[in-house]
Amino acid sequence: MHRFKDLEIWKRSRCFCSKIYEVTSKFPDSEKFGLTNQLRRASVSIPSNIAEGSSRHSNKDFTRFLQIAIGSAYEIETQLLIALDLKFISKKKLDYLISEIDEIVRMTSKFKSTLK
Repeated sequence: MHRFKDLEIWKRSRCFCSKIYEVTSKFPDSEKFGLTNQLRRASVSIPSNIAEGSSRHSNKDFTRFLQIAIGSAYEIETQLLIALDLKFISKKKLDYLISEIDEIVRMTSKFKSTLK
């Protein structure tokens, strides 16, 4: 069992979640139950799955939760691209957020490979 609060991937994804909340707070009110909600839920899913997986007693179970977290990261990337298409965010902001999510995915994948 791992202490999730000590994991850099959990700390980083928690910080990223706050960034998503900040960005989506500027989305149109009409997106409150659409893209805003989807992005926020997916961003919360990353550190939540890392935390939940860390409580599992087998590395195989933890690995499954890490894979779900990575899936949520790719979901966020897609939704951010849609937000760009709809002109809710700038290209500069998109590039910054995607570089953050890419780093979280890279770190999580690397950590996952140590559990095998």
